Amino acid sequence: MKNISRRSFGKSVAVSTAAALSGISLPGIALGAQPDADHLRYRFPKGFIWGCATAAYQVEGGAKEGGRGPSVWDTFSHTPGKTHNGDTGDIADDSYHLYKEDVQLLKNLGVQGHRMSISWSRIFPEGKGTPNPAGLDYYSRVIDELLANKITPYVTLFHWDLPDALPGGWQNRDTPKAFADYCAYVTKHLGDRVKHWMTINEFICYTDLGYRVGQFAPGLRLGPAEANQVRHHGVLAHGLGLKAVRANTPTGTQVGLAEDAKVYVPVMETKEHIEAARKAARAENGMFLTAVMEGKYPDSYLEKEGANAPKIGPGDMEAIGGKVDFVGLNIYDPNFAQASDSKWGYSVVPMPTSYPHMASPWLNMGPEGIYWGVRNVVDLWKVPAIYITENGTSSDDVINSAGRIEDIDRVMFLRNYLTQLHRATAEGYPVKGYFLWSLLDNFEWADGFSKRFGLHYVDYKTQKRTPKLSAEWYKQVIAQNAVV
Repeated sequence: MKNISRRSFGKSVAVSTAAALSGISLPGIALGAQPDADHLRYRFPKGFIWGCATAAYQVEGGAKEGGRGPSVWDTFSHTPGKTHNGDTGDIADDSYHLYKEDVQLLKNLGVQGHRMSISWSRIFPEGKGTPNPAGLDYYSRVIDELLANKITPYVTLFHWDLPDALPGGWQNRDTPKAFADYCAYVTKHLGDRVKHWMTINEFICYTDLGYRVGQFAPGLRLGPAEANQVRHHGVLAHGLGLKAVRANTPTGTQVGLAEDAKVYVPVMETKEHIEAARKAARAENGMFLTAVMEGKYPDSYLEKEGANAPKIGPGDMEAIGGKVDFVGLNIYDPNFAQASDSKWGYSVVPMPTSYPHMASPWLNMGPEGIYWGVRNVVDLWKVPAIYITENGTSSDDVINSAGRIEDIDRVMFLRNYLTQLHRATAEGYPVKGYFLWSLLDNFEWADGFSKRFGLHYVDYKTQKRTPKLSAEWYKQVIAQNAVV
């Protein structure tokens, strides 16, 4: 006998009893019949873009093929002790050779868009100077393959794989200038077919984690003043890159960024806590997204950093604050804020150790974060368009005796997050599309191949791709333009 909770049993008894006493039948619902699916569905706006996301170093492989130069992630992952089990992106998913197969996976899902990134060192092996025609040709073929299958490319120009040859990396003020030159070259040659560009992916991951914490490439642990200068060079690269893309692409091209903004959820949906969450979103993202959207660092950030605040050159903030056409949000886990009598009007609530999380210990389960991530950004800065450029989860995926991967935890995660995203669209927030992370299990940076985020299981020895239950589920979501 199926186990029925007391709550659901009691609810069913109450409904049946009420109907019997009133003498009124329940229209459209017979005992044992399925309710009208359209009545229950969370349907998204017409024209909503469904897609998947990948990143060059995580899927391509071909690390030494086609004239590609080494990136900081090549060097970092080959340094003993830096990644799980010494894993590297030398082969990854071998998408460099299997991209046509991967495009067919996308086509089978029914996606309208695909978010991909370009490897800077595949285009400029030295980071600047003479471009590599073979690298450009490779991405041209990938883009043509997507378009031939009626999939729109959404292209990120920098997803952490900085050319290792650039002296000083992001500590050097010349690196943002080199980035702008790279952006100009790529968009001039591919902008006839790519109409949606993102300059940078997730500032904090290649600045703080790379130069302050040392967890990511290049693995440095700088002092606060030097690390803040790296942050500044990161947002400056976005600003200069934005200007370069606009100068080298046709009118109507859309340019933005993909940011891992800290998301703040009010502890309760009351006026004072909602306002506190909005204040937290602005202040706690002060060094990155707030600087980009306002063209200035907020007072709270500058006051907090004091003498360690970044040194700003002439014209820097004007460039950083260049107008974007959209903001891409990479949303995984939430933070919680509440009203307080502190100087800035909010306090951040620490996560209790009992808070539920997914297979990755850092990935706390917080579906309401996707709603508040959108709402706070739009309410603060009146952004004309939002894309969820990443959202997804790791899962302890196992192939069962039938050869299937029944990742019901991933389906649960996605269903809950998309239900909250639907709330945002239903309230009129301008969410234009959603890119699930990720199409494939892949090289997960310092976690190597130990964590799986894909809709498709990858056997890294054979490169065989196997769709998971979540791929079947997402295919249905796309087909019906609704949470199922």
